[in-house]
Amino acid sequence: MSIAVANARLEARISTNLHATLKRAAEIQGRTMTDFVISAVQDAAQRAIEESELVRLSLSDQACFAQALLSPPRPAPALKRAFARRRKLVSAE
Repeated sequence: MSIAVANARLEARISTNLHATLKRAAEIQGRTMTDFVISAVQDAAQRAIEESELVRLSLSDQACFAQALLSPPRPAPALKRAFARRRKLVSAE
């Protein structure tokens, strides 16, 4: 069974200084410039995704969050009414 590999092309116009820097960095690591750029872009993309999905809290915010989970406040009257309305709507279907 053969596996088809899809390839997409990415092109970018960069300054000659940046090109020289990338080429030098790739040579230092013993890689082709393409391999170096792909690896760097993958790392940057993964970091960007992780940072957007990660919530960082200060120690005091962590304690406040944990306390809210362990001892949640009583539901407000408006919340109770909203749940009652929802119950009516769902049971009516």
